This record gives sequence, structure tokens and C-alpha cells, in this order.
Amino acid sequence: MPKLYGQRCPVAKTLEVVGDRWTLLVVRDLLGGARRFHDLQAGLPGLAPNILSERLKLMEAHALVSRRFYSDHPPRAEYELTAKGKELGVVVGALAAWGARHVYKGARLVHADSGKEVRLGYFRADTGKRVPGSAVRVRRGSKGTPARRG
Repeated sequence: MPKLYGQRCPVAKTLEVVGDRWTLLVVRDLLGGARRFHDLQAGLPGLAPNILSERLKLMEAHALVSRRFYSDHPPRAEYELTAKGKELGVVVGALAAWGARHVYKGARLVHADSGKEVRLGYFRADTGKRVPGSAVRVRRGSKGTPARRG
């Protein structure tokens, strides 16, 4: 059962979907392409099969992964991120970049083709101009309009 925070906030609501232990690691592993259940489990030592199954069902219910059966008897499936699930690559990348700077300094985020280090950032949707993180806020309400106060 996912943890419910009872807050009207996009961070809290997102964590209700992907904040359980192992979920973002499953996303990380699926970013490389479709994987079979056994392959996911083998790549995540310590993850019990019932927990992996539970996480995949939750991710499927939220349209983050799709499941395709490749065997009927016994039933065997492979999982792939949907377009919605692939968008979490930015979240995983942000965690990796932060972790490489502050926790696990033996790694860095690099461009797959050139091997050159990459950085994450914020950009205005209307102009494409870079915005400092200190200038970014979460605002409730529809696009570009302040939330109504009750």
C-alpha cells in the first residue's frame, strides 16, 4: 500500500506514486529498455520477488510501465517504461547528479556518446532561457496563474 501524505503538493503526490523503496531503482533499470522480471530482480539484490511484483503492479496502475507477456505457460512478462515513465529519467538523473556530488563521489553523470559530463538545470518553458534553482517555486493552480486562495 503506497504511503499517503495527505498534502496538496506535487512533490507529495509524486512520492505517493514513486516514493516507495525500490521504485526509482526499478525506473533506473528500465531506462535502458525492456527487462524481464527475473532480470530486474537479479539487478536489484535484496529486493524480494513479492515486493518487485507489488512495485511493478503499482507502476502499471499509474501507467509508468507496460507489461508484455512473452510466455503463456508458465506466464512470463517483460516490462517497459511508458512515455510517462520515461519522463522520470530526469528525476533519476537529478538524484544521480546530486548523489555524485554529495554522497557517492566515485560516479558522475555523462553523455552516453561523448563521455562528457552533463549538468541538469531549469529553463523557462516560454523562452528556453536558463533559470537559477533559487528562482524556482512550486505554485498551485493552472499554468502560469496563481492558485486561488480560499
